Formats: sequence, C-alpha cells, structure tokens
Amino acid sequence: MNKQPGTQIKLTNVSIVRMKKGGKRFEIACYQNKVSEFRSGVETDLSEVLQIEQVFTNVPKGQVAKRDDWAKCFVTDDINKVIEEILRKGELQINNLERSHQLSSLSREIATLVTEMTVDPTTNRKHTVGMIEKSMSEVGYSVKADKPAKAQALELIKKLSEGGENVLPIRRARMRVRITMPGKDGKRIKESVMKEVEEVEEDDMGMEWEAIVQINPGSFRTITDLVNNETKGKGRVEVMGNVGN
Repeated sequence: MNKQPGTQIKLTNVSIVRMKKGGKRFEIACYQNKVSEFRSGVETDLSEVLQIEQVFTNVPKGQVAKRDDWAKCFVTDDINKVIEEILRKGELQINNLERSHQLSSLSREIATLVTEMTVDPTTNRKHTVGMIEKSMSEVGYSVKADKPAKAQALELIKKLSEGGENVLPIRRARMRVRITMPGKDGKRIKESVMKEVEEVEEDDMGMEWEAIVQINPGSFRTITDLVNNETKGKGRVEVMGNVGN
C-alpha cells in the first residue's frame, strides 16, 4: 500500500464518509450500502466495507492524506483505528446523481403505497401509481430521504384528501367487516361501535346482532378491542375484504 502524500488513486461507484478532526478533513472510500451495515453490526470486516484501506483528504480527486496529519489528529499510528473512527462517526456523503436516484425510488415507493391504501371515492377503484406521482407534484409534496415511506404515504394521503376540487379525489380504502354478538350486548354497545363505522350495509338485531359495515382500516383495532372487551369474548369481528378493486 502506497501511503506517500500526493499519490493519485482514482475510484468509481464510491460512497464517501467524511470527518473533520484537528481542523483537517479526512475521507474514506466505501462500497455503497456497506456503511450502514457496518454501523449496525451486520458487517464487521473492514475489507468488505472499504474500496481501499486508505485515508484521503479528497476521494474524488484521489488525494491521499499525509500519514503525519492523520496520526497527529487521531493520536494513533494505527490506520485501521483511524478508518474505524471515520466510518463510525463521519458523515456519509451522497453525490447528486445517487441522491436523485434514491429520491426517485422513494417517490415511486410512496406512490405505490398510496395506491394500495386508497381509492377514488366516486368509483371505489384504485388510482394508478402514475396518477399519484402526478398529484404529488401538483400539490408540491417534497419527498424526504430520511423519513420512512409509509409515514410519508400517510402524510400525502392527508394532503391530497384536503387538497380541494382540483386535486385527485382520494380517500382511504375501506374494509368490509362482519360484526356479530349476542343481542343484549349489541343493544348496549351498538352506538359506540357505530361511531367507528363509515357505512352500514346490513344491520339485523334479534337474539343476535349481526352487522356488515365498511370501516377505515385505522378503526379496526378500536372496534375489535371494544367488541372483545364488552362481550367478554362472545362477539366477533371478521374481515370480509376491502371495498373496491
């Protein structure tokens, strides 16, 4: 390994981890996706993480750091200890092309989740991924690289559903469920159950109360807990599928 200052090493398809220490900048060249694996403990072999076991001042230009500089700043002559500290504490740099690709992939993932969770309220049919992506742009929704796709999908659904007449009509896809329980329990808790219901398809009260209703997925746990607790296990809530295609 050549550690002389001024050495030029050209690297491609590289992820860079950068760290400032002692007033100087140090960088290491890593394989994509391996940094997070190392930090989480999945990968422990440095040779699997690093494209080259070397400390740089500038990876894209291939400028190798002087040994005296990193030894002084990190107070060690062991280059592996220096590399490990940079790897664990440094800032992962993402180039513009890579960032653009990541955001594009994340945007598609968010749009796909939205199509799975929603329907057009006028037809009960799902929108296409392309229609959702177009609407994201129209309402000015900015994808965030550091936030989970599902959380952003729920945010987007809220934004689209509040967007007014010119925005894609959208609502959460409903679940169809059958609720059954003894009539005496039904008379006592029916009002509480119906507060969580969006639409009633069938409602038959006799010795047994049976209802087929449409609910928002978020209400399923509330209804299930209410029925189980209030009927002491005698009531049932069965999923019959989703409303729409």
